[in-house]
Amino acid sequence: MPDRILVVDDEEPIREIVASMLGTAGYACKQAGSGMEALAVLSSGDEFELMLSDLMMADLDGIGLLERTKEKYPDMPVVMVTAVHDISVALAAIRNGAYDYLLKPFEREQLLNTVSRALENRRLKMENRTYQTNLESLVKARTDQLQAAMANLERSYDITLETLGDALDLKDRETEGHSRRVTLFTIAIAQALGLQRERIAVIARGAFLHDIGKIAIPDKILNKPGKLEPEEMLIMKEHAYHGYQILKKIPFLTEASEIVYSHQEYFDGTGYPRGLKGEEIPLGARIFSIADTFDAITSDRPYRQKQSDQAARVEISRCSGTQFDPEIVKVFLEISDKVWQDLRREIDGQTKRAAYTTGAKG
Repeated sequence: MPDRILVVDDEEPIREIVASMLGTAGYACKQAGSGMEALAVLSSGDEFELMLSDLMMADLDGIGLLERTKEKYPDMPVVMVTAVHDISVALAAIRNGAYDYLLKPFEREQLLNTVSRALENRRLKMENRTYQTNLESLVKARTDQLQAAMANLERSYDITLETLGDALDLKDRETEGHSRRVTLFTIAIAQALGLQRERIAVIARGAFLHDIGKIAIPDKILNKPGKLEPEEMLIMKEHAYHGYQILKKIPFLTEASEIVYSHQEYFDGTGYPRGLKGEEIPLGARIFSIADTFDAITSDRPYRQKQSDQAARVEISRCSGTQFDPEIVKVFLEISDKVWQDLRREIDGQTKRAAYTTGAKG
């Protein structure tokens, strides 16, 4: 399909000559006798690859036509046709967006060369734009693929973590299900604090794996029914450090390992293993410690029955500023009972489904 060119000039003989020269060179031409007529032709829906316009016309000159068309038809180059004495005006037109100019009188070869250059310039610009669009689409597609791969990888990591947590529950029957409960409780508090999703995910991993270091604790100490002796308690307290050592070498769990290391620290500095104080303790560990205590008080243990949520609230409030971060305690106390009830139902449902699946496989 030949390139279409709009020839604009208020002198009909010149229009005819120009159109004839272009027609014999294989271009499809349409003529307009004024700037206003050219606007009407363009507005009718006809598309042109190039516009040749006389500079000096009566009703709407070439400059005015250029100004009216350059924003609406940015892909259509404009070549100005002018007399020698109008050269400064023609140069001003180029600064305003015209591609080039032709000086009257001109030869056929001058006309065809100028038109050819203008159309080639347009073609290159269009190809570059298409390339940019395709490149952006390709980059987006690759980015989407990478994000999907990362999400799948992250999910596979989390499945591995769940397996580790389940393995710990098998080793430490006293706290079976504790890791899942305290993780959901930690998430609920973190959400109430308004933390971003990515940060909550890190904190949740730290909460779920907080006791992973107990794998290194001898069973005779871990499962001892009575009170631990002082030397046994010292060994038990090493589980935070052991957990940290296990996780810190895994890049995916570097931040979570700090939460594991610090989950037994107290806000007033009297905790272990490092005696951290206040904001020296990672935020995730400060959130977790409240969730952990809340679950411990409201769950059955061999040495005592579970207590009510209200009793747990009272105890946590009492320890605000000593064991717990008082600002986080305030947020915790504002969370409704229904949230905890719904989370427990969710955990019970997961446990029943897991038990059913295990039974079906057996």
